[in-house]
Amino acid sequence: MTVNYALGDTVQLKKPHACGANEWVVIRMGMDIRVKCARCGHSVLIPRVRFDRIVRKLLKPADSEG
Repeated sequence: MTVNYALGDTVQLKKPHACGANEWVVIRMGMDIRVKCARCGHSVLIPRVRFDRIVRKLLKPADSEG
């Protein structure tokens, strides 16, 4: 199952960040995807192939309000 992600989407990854948060915001798309931790703001660049494997689910699409 392939899910298309967009800038600003909030996703849940398989493992939590060191700060304890498990929500990440997509801030860059391309061959690599840059995500930012929703709690501490740390950003990580992940190859798209690996990103597709480690995403659990889409929590909040970019176009949703609130």
